[in-house]
Amino acid sequence: MTTFREHTTQGHDDDRKLTLAEILEIFAAGRLPLRFTAYDGSSAGPEDASVGLDLRTPRGTTYLATAPGDLGLARAYISGDLELHGVHPGDPYELLTALVEKLAFKRPPARVLAQIVRSVGIEHLRPISPPPQEALPRWRRIAEGLRHSKTRDADAIHHHYDVSNRFYEMVLGPSMTYTCACYPRPDASLEEAQDNKYRLVFEKLRLKPGDRLLDVGCGWGGMVRYAARHGVKAIGVTLSAQQAEWAQKAIAEEGLGDLAEVRHSDYRDVHESQFDAVSSIGLTEHIGVANYPSYFRFLQSKLRTGGLLLNHCITRHDNRHGPAAGSFIDRYVFPDGELTGSGRIITEMQDVGMEVMHEENLRHHYAMTLRDWCANLVANWDDAVAEVGIATAKVWGLYMAGSRVGFEQNAIQLHQVLAVKLDAHGHDGGLPLRPWWTA
Repeated sequence: MTTFREHTTQGHDDDRKLTLAEILEIFAAGRLPLRFTAYDGSSAGPEDASVGLDLRTPRGTTYLATAPGDLGLARAYISGDLELHGVHPGDPYELLTALVEKLAFKRPPARVLAQIVRSVGIEHLRPISPPPQEALPRWRRIAEGLRHSKTRDADAIHHHYDVSNRFYEMVLGPSMTYTCACYPRPDASLEEAQDNKYRLVFEKLRLKPGDRLLDVGCGWGGMVRYAARHGVKAIGVTLSAQQAEWAQKAIAEEGLGDLAEVRHSDYRDVHESQFDAVSSIGLTEHIGVANYPSYFRFLQSKLRTGGLLLNHCITRHDNRHGPAAGSFIDRYVFPDGELTGSGRIITEMQDVGMEVMHEENLRHHYAMTLRDWCANLVANWDDAVAEVGIATAKVWGLYMAGSRVGFEQNAIQLHQVLAVKLDAHGHDGGLPLRPWWTA
């Protein structure tokens, strides 16, 4: 087989048609960390590699050629044109780790690139319809309303959260908690870690029986029900109709109806105020960075003086990168989702007059959470596929395993930021001098 070095020297044959494996080796600079096979009979990479990719159809080539990067790979994989080997589709973590850690694509010289284009064929350079699970690109979503308008936010939430409550039960487990857990020990179970996360939030907010809590973006009501079990009157709001229905049923089954309520509502439509605490656990990612000032101003307006706000959200590892999510995440997972650094979160909270009391990064805990969600998906794979279809199940395995890699390698983080609403003279209602909760 012709090597990468031969393709990049003056002596290569510009007229020869390259195989698909040779093309991949060129882009990988000859350092392919997995086994690759293709429908044209070519192969590349170590023969004894534990993981691999099999490009099965010409349509897969079109997806890869017309949407380079994670979007093209996702399209080919989700449509069944690209198969993974050595990993379970519910948890392709090992393969993704190999790609991220060991594969660095390199743009070849212009003359080699021209040979690649001729070899691929012009018919594979014309975009085709993506898999039906893919959302429209951002510029075409204007028909759904302006970005982060109430209508468009509702559509985005519906895309991700109204998949199937039964599917989420299989992935998330009994807690139905779709946010980062907090593991008290490395060997703690997912359920123990999720309960510990709610305990941590509850203690940070200094909640006690008789207090009032507003939980925005409440999901299936885990925080609302935890607070109600401890005597707190809690209101949760979610834009997902399926989440609200599930949560209200769970509230009734636990006999918490006098204290807990979950509404199918935009958080901006909450009219009550003077809450003792507000929790926002996994909502900020959907707000839009440009809307942070109005978002935190609104949450502050819901608090009594001396009330506490806890914001728990995924962040970038710095404050320089743009907020838009990658193509795969934006099209298949979180349409219109945006991330920024923890510094921006803290700045925006301070700029609306909140005093930040504490922040911590739980990124390692989120990697462990995603590990356990993937394990649940693998254990329930056949039922999950029967519930939502093979393509959607593959999207979830790819997204969760990829996110785990992102947290482990510090591409993304998870920050909890605690702040208090001061009075006109800077008084905080007499908070303790040091953190008062159990870590």
